[in-house]
Amino acid sequence: MLTARRAVLAALALAFAASAHAAGDVEAGRIKANTCMGCHGIPNYNNAYPTYRVPRLGGQHPEYIVAALKEYREGKRPHPTMHAQATALSDQDVDDIAAYLAKAPAHK
Repeated sequence: MLTARRAVLAALALAFAASAHAAGDVEAGRIKANTCMGCHGIPNYNNAYPTYRVPRLGGQHPEYIVAALKEYREGKRPHPTMHAQATALSDQDVDDIAAYLAKAPAHK
């Protein structure tokens, strides 16, 4: 009985979290994501140093974008450029950017 109750509570929490991320404003996110697209909007882009492939963001799950940006903002992910970008973002900015990127076309 307790396990079923936990499963229901977990499902409700996930549904609430998904709806909270869906609350981001796509048009506001499009404007706010201009800086992101300078690297993440270039198909097959590789950073010069250190060398790594810059991941695509268009079509990405909004929950992933929210989690990643918050982890960069909190210093939990070690990338100085992303840390600097994310520290300037409010929770609303993060939700808006995530809403836009979820709808943006994925590059190959």
